Amino acid sequence: MSLSNFFSHSTIFEYISSIIDILVVWYFIYKIFMVVRGTKAVQLINGIFVILILKGVSEFLGLHTLLWLIDQVIDYGLLAIIIIFQPELRRALEQLGRGKIFTRVRQKAEEQQEKMVEAIVKASEYMAKRRIGALISIEQETGLTDYIETGIPLNSQVSSELLINIFIPNTPLHDGAVIISNNKIAAAACYLPLSESPFLSKELGTRHRAALGISEVTDSITIVVSEETGKISLAKNGELHRDLSMDALREMLRNKLNKDVEPQATPTIWSKWVKKNG
Repeated sequence: MSLSNFFSHSTIFEYISSIIDILVVWYFIYKIFMVVRGTKAVQLINGIFVILILKGVSEFLGLHTLLWLIDQVIDYGLLAIIIIFQPELRRALEQLGRGKIFTRVRQKAEEQQEKMVEAIVKASEYMAKRRIGALISIEQETGLTDYIETGIPLNSQVSSELLINIFIPNTPLHDGAVIISNNKIAAAACYLPLSESPFLSKELGTRHRAALGISEVTDSITIVVSEETGKISLAKNGELHRDLSMDALREMLRNKLNKDVEPQATPTIWSKWVKKNG
């Protein structure tokens, strides 16, 4: 191989490496945004963008004092983030220490989700027949921490009996939404954002607007049981599927939840890490 061909191949390899590098960084940034979306971390990210914009403006206009202050904020920002998000970082390290990141198995996840689906369907059927209004939101990749904090924490196993008892009229927890996170009922009586869409039917009540609202800002799956008609609806990605039968509800929950079930774990640590983070 001639020297010119060698440099030519080297240049192509550098271009490919740069493209892969950019794609990997973009992917991790995207995953971070998906995880923090709907949490308090969004405010932090907005603040970081504002600081970066101010830094660029200061450099352009030659505002040396402001630029020095911004540089100090950036220099000590990492330490501040660690202090502010210490509880979240501690929980992540605890999960890593217990080996949860590397030991999740597809079969176990599928069994847990199947139990959760059956509990939701059974409870929905009971409440629909008796026209008991209900609102159940299932957390996916997007965090629902901010909405969980508006309700009463439960951290309970998902069961049809508990869901029914929560939504019985005139009980302390019936008004609001139940949020399910990690196959557990994280909280009840939670407040969800209402959809502002002008195209919604006038016959839709607050529960349906809340279901659509949370589906517009997160990737959660939300089930609604109408108190007026007893009909069951499901909201996902800003779409509302109305008047579902029990079989249709079960099938939709299975299809939408199974997309997030991790594949069978392999013996290598690298492959497990990729499946957890990719």
